[in-house]
Amino acid sequence: MNTELYIEPFSGVAGDMFLSALCGLTNGYEEIEKLPGKLHLPDGKIEIQVLNKNGIVCKHVKIIDLNSQKGESHAHTHSHDHKHSHNHDHEHSHDHEHSHDHNHSHEHGAHRHLSDIMKIIDRGHISEGAKKIAREIFTIIGKSESKIHDIPLEKIHFHEVSGVDSILDIVGTAVLLDKLQVTKTYSDPICTGFGMVKTEHGLLPVPAPATEDILQGLPVFRGEEKGERTTPTGAAIMKYLAPEFVKPVSVTVKSAYGPGEKTFTGPNVVRLSIIEPVDKKEEEMYVVETNIDDATGEMLGVGFQEQLLEQGARDFYLQPVQMKKGRNGVLLSVLTDAGQLNQVAEFILENTSTIGVRYYAVERKELKRRVFEQNSAYGKFKVKETITPKGEKRLKIEYDSLLSLSKNHGMGVQEMQTRLMKNLDY
Repeated sequence: MNTELYIEPFSGVAGDMFLSALCGLTNGYEEIEKLPGKLHLPDGKIEIQVLNKNGIVCKHVKIIDLNSQKGESHAHTHSHDHKHSHNHDHEHSHDHEHSHDHNHSHEHGAHRHLSDIMKIIDRGHISEGAKKIAREIFTIIGKSESKIHDIPLEKIHFHEVSGVDSILDIVGTAVLLDKLQVTKTYSDPICTGFGMVKTEHGLLPVPAPATEDILQGLPVFRGEEKGERTTPTGAAIMKYLAPEFVKPVSVTVKSAYGPGEKTFTGPNVVRLSIIEPVDKKEEEMYVVETNIDDATGEMLGVGFQEQLLEQGARDFYLQPVQMKKGRNGVLLSVLTDAGQLNQVAEFILENTSTIGVRYYAVERKELKRRVFEQNSAYGKFKVKETITPKGEKRLKIEYDSLLSLSKNHGMGVQEMQTRLMKNLDY
């Protein structure tokens, strides 16, 4: 089964939230409950609890580190701030990964190097595909921590990767992603939260340094409430999936919610959906526009236009307009597909004097068409054939062919067109 996944991290995303939503999509709760045994982690336990988030009733995968219960009742409950601090009321390691001081007041079991985590994954009784996914997600976090703390990757010795809760979050997510055989992912922008979070080393900004580093290159927004909404684990899962941030026209097959335990004004959930893109006759595209009032005709001439086509423009036009304060200008309007949108927009910004472009989605319905070569007494020429919805055929000689043959035979373009048209079969 090949699956396309749509992610809505409107309230942020943490590892336990993503895992919970995946369990809902796959009905994988029983499989995940057995995961500690499959990974030979006797210090880990998984419980499934039902939470109500603003009327959205959904199941939460709660991972308990049994080591943390020695001597006190503290458990890793995976609030939305997900291991960064527990209710943010006591000083504790920020996401357990921002600390290299191993003299914690709680007993969290053995701290593991990244290499130790890889051995746990390799020895686990899970699919090879799941092992590969888990290794890649852990490596994303490890590289970020290595960069932030200026410690070689092989010497990273931090709690986010070594904690049993993080191991089960990430490996569980990997198991279910592999089960779904996710081949393509789409997402809305990611809510990060804002403000500060208290850690044993003092206050740190939200998003946390590791989260901020991992999310580079992905579209994010702060949200309306203070607090930590996306964690390093959640960010690493998003980075691994490398989603497109333009959702296609699609049919939703199934949706599921993954809650975090922390309470916000809005629903503290991430929504995952299995979708099937619709094969539309109408083609979804984008129009990119800008007004230019200080460019010469030469700057927007043939050279610029040829490069614009090379960058992915499917069509374009230049139109005289009168701008504010009575200034004369030019409206540049370009049609392009979603995959070339950023490339076309950046080309315009780099190669014109404009300081901004606007764009919006449009749909286009095209006639069926093909281009073929035709022989004649004057040489070969190219013809474009289009078919109307009623099946009528239209033929048009390509202008470049007309121009070339007319020059070769010393006659006008119009005369050459008249003669060549006699060779066409309608």
